[in-house]
Amino acid sequence: MSNLVAIVGRPNVGKSTLYNRLIGERQAIIDNISGVTRDRIYGISDWNGRTFNVVDTGGFVHGSDDIFEAEIRRQVQIAMDEATVIVFMTDVSTGITDLDEEIARMLRKSNKEVVLAVNKVDNGNRQMMANEFWSLGFENTVFVSSISGSGSGELMDMVVELLPEKPAEEPSDLPKFAIVGQPNVGKSSLTNAFLGEERNIVTDIAGTTRDSIHSNYNKFGKEFTLIDTAGIRKKAKVHEDLEFYSVLRAIRAIEEADVCFLMIDAKMGIEAQDMHIIDMIINRKKGLVVLVNKWDLMNKETNTARDFEEKLKRKLAPFTDVPILFISVLEKQRIFKAIDLGIEVFNNRKQRIPTSKLNDVMQQVIERVPPPSHRGRFINIKYVTQLPVYYPSFAFYCNHPKHIKPSYKNYLENQLRENFNLTGVPINIFFREK
Repeated sequence: MSNLVAIVGRPNVGKSTLYNRLIGERQAIIDNISGVTRDRIYGISDWNGRTFNVVDTGGFVHGSDDIFEAEIRRQVQIAMDEATVIVFMTDVSTGITDLDEEIARMLRKSNKEVVLAVNKVDNGNRQMMANEFWSLGFENTVFVSSISGSGSGELMDMVVELLPEKPAEEPSDLPKFAIVGQPNVGKSSLTNAFLGEERNIVTDIAGTTRDSIHSNYNKFGKEFTLIDTAGIRKKAKVHEDLEFYSVLRAIRAIEEADVCFLMIDAKMGIEAQDMHIIDMIINRKKGLVVLVNKWDLMNKETNTARDFEEKLKRKLAPFTDVPILFISVLEKQRIFKAIDLGIEVFNNRKQRIPTSKLNDVMQQVIERVPPPSHRGRFINIKYVTQLPVYYPSFAFYCNHPKHIKPSYKNYLENQLRENFNLTGVPINIFFREK
């Protein structure tokens, strides 16, 4: 699912409101991890059985109006390079502005699919005014009101219509690893250290100007596919330091991977942008290994690594069952231990726990600490089973599923992690009526 829909346009045309409408309740569902309330500029949308990523470029622009114009041009350029479909938003109440004309010119030159959304069309008079926007020359033009939601269904129909059919993937038992993280943390160096000079590119998927390169690793009895987003050719027009750009790359790599190596710089520690990437990994239920690079440059004092790890885990809470490895790509310290951890997390993620074993363990856990009663009603969990999905998900069958408290759900998750090897893997727990 690496189809990416980017919403572009000048400030204050309603991009974020439309974005919130497109991802709808889905956002609330994927972010049901307690404590995750960070601002979001990328999410997942479902429409007519198709699932795709949505990016609100508006969330990336910082600065005064003078900086805005140059920044917006850069963002439109990046969206044209990275996105599958672009939703170009305009505002009927201001009419067509010079900046709209310029964005339209850029988009017409690209070979990308574009849907022009004319926003704030919420009465008959504005409906008439909106007709002037046909002059921008986009065949897929739709009048919407992102606040009331009118026209958004038609917009989604157009977007889904323009998404390419996903080719059937060759099933592979090889783990797929992606190296993600902010610019300049050492992603390219780690890729090169893993692969050495003999870069054996297995598939170079065509379709977009910047698809990730898949390389096969087969040494020392270990084999996996490395999804390399760092070493992809760069375009002169795109500034590497742009947060937006690294986020789009990370989304694509995370989508394709089974396990993500998140690289952070030991000197910088874990930053807001890293937390965004971790959220994306957790939301998409991918395995996670955190690699702290440039550890050789740190001043070592007693317990430095332990203190650093504790601090990291506080930030990662509640998902703290994550392998953290201190490495130096430059000195080649512990980088092959990273491969072992990646394979371990991959195996944890695809394991199937027999129902009998699951019940033997979890029934004892439940007897030891039963679920708190709700308004005098006793809650009785009868049995548990693992669901047949691609990451560990468990259904607990009971008499009052709606009345189980989040704290008890956390208790069950901790006990699952304690009794079965689920390190590095986000898990899902559902309560169902027996």
